[in-house]
Amino acid sequence: IKIADTVRFDEIAKAAAGASGAELANIVNEAALRAVRDRRKFATQADMEESIEVVIAGYQKKSRVLSEKEKLIVSYHEIGHALVAAMQTNSAPVHKITIIPRTSGALGYTMQVDEEDGEHYLMSKEELENKIATFTGGRAAEELIFHSITTGASNDIEQATKLARGMITRYGMTDEFDMVAMETVNNQYLGGDASLACSADTQKKIDEKVVEVVKAQHKKALDILNENKDKLHELANFLYEKETITGEEFMRILES
Repeated sequence: IKIADTVRFDEIAKAAAGASGAELANIVNEAALRAVRDRRKFATQADMEESIEVVIAGYQKKSRVLSEKEKLIVSYHEIGHALVAAMQTNSAPVHKITIIPRTSGALGYTMQVDEEDGEHYLMSKEELENKIATFTGGRAAEELIFHSITTGASNDIEQATKLARGMITRYGMTDEFDMVAMETVNNQYLGGDASLACSADTQKKIDEKVVEVVKAQHKKALDILNENKDKLHELANFLYEKETITGEEFMRILES
């Protein structure tokens, strides 16, 4: 397809990290369609970037209108994730944050981009804990600001629990169980369901430990947001007004 001279592939590659070959092809085709719809002769950077979102999160759902209250909650939720991530790593955690509903059912989402060159294969215990804290950041922001919780965190909860359980049963990251595998992954390449390889008694201890790990990180996220409440308000209100903000805008407000 014909593309503008200003298209920067390194930026697009960063945002599309993890996409399969077929998804990349879809992204390019989607960008071409978008250009044609706007009666342009070539695809631009904006076409490419919006296409990544379409392929990853679905089309913008124009028909779905959030109430002002919901929109505000989603703004705080998304900023909660981003702020917790930024404060733990001291770096730009996000490429883009948006609160425009998508056809995939997402009410908003935060596009994270690894700034480091190359992929990241090894995760330390601290990094996993930071990731869990980041997953809990959305819910933590809701608790802190609205003193109530919504169903919006269901996917975060799933991801945080999965990480915590992995730390305990597969990566040997607790003192109690040391380097003993409590879980075996069957047919890794056929979906890879995991089955516990321990007694019911031990299973109970694992469950308790999972809760303990997630709780500790949830508390850490709350502390981070509490200490940076002014920035949380400032960023969430900015996102609420703008509906989409870039990583640069996020860091500019955070560091100002």
